[in-house]
Amino acid sequence: MAVILNSFLPPIHTLISSIRQRIPCTSPSPRWPMDSSPKCRSESQSIKKGVAVPRRSAMALMLSTYIFSNSALAEPSPSVGLLEYIDTFDGYSFKYPKNWIQVRGAGSDIFFRDPFVLDENLLVEFSSPSSSRYNSVQDLGPPEEAGKRVLKQYLTEFMSTRLGVRRESNILSTSSRMADDGKTYYQVEVNIKSYANNNELAVMPQDRVVRLEWDRRYLSVLGVENNRLYELRLQTPENVFVEEENELRQVMDSFRVNKVNA
Repeated sequence: MAVILNSFLPPIHTLISSIRQRIPCTSPSPRWPMDSSPKCRSESQSIKKGVAVPRRSAMALMLSTYIFSNSALAEPSPSVGLLEYIDTFDGYSFKYPKNWIQVRGAGSDIFFRDPFVLDENLLVEFSSPSSSRYNSVQDLGPPEEAGKRVLKQYLTEFMSTRLGVRRESNILSTSSRMADDGKTYYQVEVNIKSYANNNELAVMPQDRVVRLEWDRRYLSVLGVENNRLYELRLQTPENVFVEEENELRQVMDSFRVNKVNA
């Protein structure tokens, strides 16, 4: 029996090397600032329903998946349901895929990401009432104007000093909706593609071949409460968005801003 199993399984050192390469690092994506104020609160002031998948469990899951279907690890995670995150201190809540993990120290107020697709993540930022005071999301103008503002912010954050880098952006949709809490929320969807030369220092143009670096969908939900502008941001590769659109839209629709008692 052992001989038969050994004929189907790769050497153990190959398995371990493959798993190590697939375990995501813990370095977060670049921060997306929104003039947020410093945060002073204890962990007890945030309520989080459910826990993220432990690293050891994730390794065991990847090992079993590798044995039965090596190609499955390269694909987006299947729909696994949603958990709810509630921040009573800053006044917002949302749902997120229950297999996503929280990354601390990412620079935003809260940051979650898919442990397998590292370019897929979400964060929440909000403005400081000391620098700007909002009464409603309509203070941004109509949804179309809010969309231009969001796109401009994205392009500013992704600005690069590398030679030969070019970004293509497009506002896919803007909309306004009334949620069950009686508040109006704006939703903005943007596509951004990044191109770069494979040899930006080459003298001859034919030696500078342009290639696509990444192609991502950015989804923002904007709401106002406590004189602050809140924003939930979702980032996902375009090919992943096609497969997980239903779940990601549930995350967008779940975002709420809540009154904070002074």
